[in-house]
Amino acid sequence: MAENKTAPTDVPVDGFLAGVEHPVRRADGEALLDLMHQCTGEEPLMWGPSMVGFGSYHYRYASGREGDALAVGFSPRKGNQALYGLTYAPGSAELLARLGKHKTGAACLYINKLADVDLDVLRELVTLGYRFMTTHDHESLQSRH
Repeated sequence: MAENKTAPTDVPVDGFLAGVEHPVRRADGEALLDLMHQCTGEEPLMWGPSMVGFGSYHYRYASGREGDALAVGFSPRKGNQALYGLTYAPGSAELLARLGKHKTGAACLYINKLADVDLDVLRELVTLGYRFMTTHDHESLQSRH
């Protein structure tokens, strides 16, 4: 069975964020670092070359594939911030409706800049997402998205 491409690394998160070229993405990444740390109580870890994660969960698909993934996290990309683990929990749709300007993908929430969203709602999403991702059985998670 193939290993996960995205796994925790020893790369320092602060060094990664300092290297983000886009000044708004870099500043928002630093703000997300603080926000997610406060909401989860977890220390940040780099997952793969570009994802900052907080906590982890174990998943198992019906196909037999299983592994570990970050519970919640983010990745500063050229066009937006990708946020992970915030769209699965029951109740997240209601929060997303109040969040502000964003897009969603199969498993990600995308925002252009933190100034576009309600940070109190984002904190609720992070707290809810982290709790859900770290306390539920994720065998059927893949089939929801």
